[in-house]
Amino acid sequence: MIGHRIGYVRVSTFDQNPERQLENIQVDRTFMDKASGKDIKRPQFEAMMSFIREGDTLVVHSMDRLARNLDDLRRLVQTLTHKGICIEFVKEHLTFTVEDSPMATLMLSVMSAFAEFERALIRERQREGIALAKQRGAYRGRKKSLSEEQILQLQSRVNAGEKKAQVARDFAISRETLYQYLRIPKVAYAPSFDTDKG
Repeated sequence: MIGHRIGYVRVSTFDQNPERQLENIQVDRTFMDKASGKDIKRPQFEAMMSFIREGDTLVVHSMDRLARNLDDLRRLVQTLTHKGICIEFVKEHLTFTVEDSPMATLMLSVMSAFAEFERALIRERQREGIALAKQRGAYRGRKKSLSEEQILQLQSRVNAGEKKAQVARDFAISRETLYQYLRIPKVAYAPSFDTDKG
């Protein structure tokens, strides 16, 4: 049985022309998302993954149209080819199948190695940057969005029975941030109230 040629197109903004990505390329059906590459949830991508079957060929303009990063790309290529699906990347002139050619396998391995190398460099730059900032006395960590007095007010209102959602809205913070502030011990910043005026 001859499989179908399935096209996948992603444009990140509404002013991009999706027709250019697979122009003059014959496909039986096209799935198109208008979403950022970093978006995990892409409705048409998920529909395409559910639709495509063994023996089909997935045609994509370029690698960055399909995956968010090289790790995602490697996983997707392996997942699809293990299901007997062929993948064609038009711009890169690369084709991946369950019986990958040595060159295709090498390319995927090299790309994965570069991705890991890039992550290692980023982590090293971050560590060096923090270390230098600490030496200058400029590194303070993440700044609290509320003052100590505001945190104390927040805790008092919640302890008095006010609804957490309303308190979070009043302080313009998320519920998650509210819970983080509630976990902070009051003794860490509360002023002393030991004076007895009775």
